[in-house]
Amino acid sequence: MMRTLILLLCVCAGPVMAQTTDQPQGTIEVEDSASQDAAIAVRIRNILSELDGYQDVTVTVSSGIVTLRGTTIDTTQAARLNDIVARIAGVVAIENEVAETTDVVARLNPAVERFQTRMAQAVALLPLVAVALFAFLLVLFAGIMLARMRAPWDRIAPNAFIANIYRQIVRMVFFVSGLVIALDILGATALLGTILGAAGIVGLAIGFAVRDTVENFIASIMLSIRQPFRPNDTVEIEGDIGKVIRLTSRATILLSFDGNHIRIPNATVFKSRIVNYSTNEERRFDFEIGVGSGGDLGHVRALAETVVQGLPFTLTDPAPMTWIERIGDGSVVLVVTGWIDQRVTSLALAKGEAIRMVKAAIEDAGIEVPDTTYRIQLIGDSAAPHTPPAISQKITAPKQPLSPTSDVEDTSKAALDRLVHEERSDPEIPDLLSNDGLTE
Repeated sequence: MMRTLILLLCVCAGPVMAQTTDQPQGTIEVEDSASQDAAIAVRIRNILSELDGYQDVTVTVSSGIVTLRGTTIDTTQAARLNDIVARIAGVVAIENEVAETTDVVARLNPAVERFQTRMAQAVALLPLVAVALFAFLLVLFAGIMLARMRAPWDRIAPNAFIANIYRQIVRMVFFVSGLVIALDILGATALLGTILGAAGIVGLAIGFAVRDTVENFIASIMLSIRQPFRPNDTVEIEGDIGKVIRLTSRATILLSFDGNHIRIPNATVFKSRIVNYSTNEERRFDFEIGVGSGGDLGHVRALAETVVQGLPFTLTDPAPMTWIERIGDGSVVLVVTGWIDQRVTSLALAKGEAIRMVKAAIEDAGIEVPDTTYRIQLIGDSAAPHTPPAISQKITAPKQPLSPTSDVEDTSKAALDRLVHEERSDPEIPDLLSNDGLTE
């Protein structure tokens, strides 16, 4: 009921509002002429007969006051009557009582006519559309053929991934160029701005939605150009150590020394600290050893350097070094370092062998290598009989002569290299790294 009342008020208010707007201005003549009223009515009827949508409008004029009755297709046409009638000379006031028609057929006829007109225009434009389409396809075909050429893009690109990006850019440029030419032929270049604006908004929304994917893709491009590592390099990224298998458009794949695959997003790789252990052939090992504070620390330091220098797998340049690091619990801690050629020597085996030989040499020199000892005393009930603590006896192992250095060749390197080669031999999995590419 309330909705019906609101509709009735809107219908009734329409003519009132029309009557209070767009009224003629100026002074009103004193003389009243019936012939002038008739001339005004005839003139208005002739004008409305030439316009579409006013066939159901009637005009009456009395003392210069024009009364309009009837129906039009919409309120816009009814309001337009005031503008037309106000321009007629001799009109004193306008009573616009024209309402919006409710006849479905009358309201659909203009839409049908507009549709028929547009269809006729479309048929007339078919030859021009065919020419524009042919121009667009011709430009697009030229771009596709240029992008399929391998020689220029593979030559200027650092790897196949960047070459494919160049090809995609060429296709996109030729696509947009063909679209501009086609719209220019049709005389609708203004539509291109709307299309590009909508594409920009859609692209921005998609970019926010897949921000991580876009970030990884951009990082992949930068990593493939810079190449901070090569296939089979031993690297450390965010605490993960392993051999590089491949670089994809989303992640860097490592093979850990346990034989596990480690996938690190390229955005993380690009922003992280990367340690490449394979860049230099030489690599340093180090370890700590504690000695008793009663000995000559300078002699111990020189002895450790001499022992490490005499190992067959250590390098003379850079030379080994030993220094006093700190005073620990019941001992003085020294740091011993040495260098190896990691292409033939295992870092873990070399470090272990150096620890064994240095410890044996220090003990043979009569210097104690103390072990940390803790004494725990349990205090029970005071009434319980007191039991004296057991006296611990230090058992000294008999001294053993220094044995020859064991083999420290890196036997696992060949097996890991074989696993990496098998992983990289799959042609269906893309790789952005190249053995011949430039590295940072």
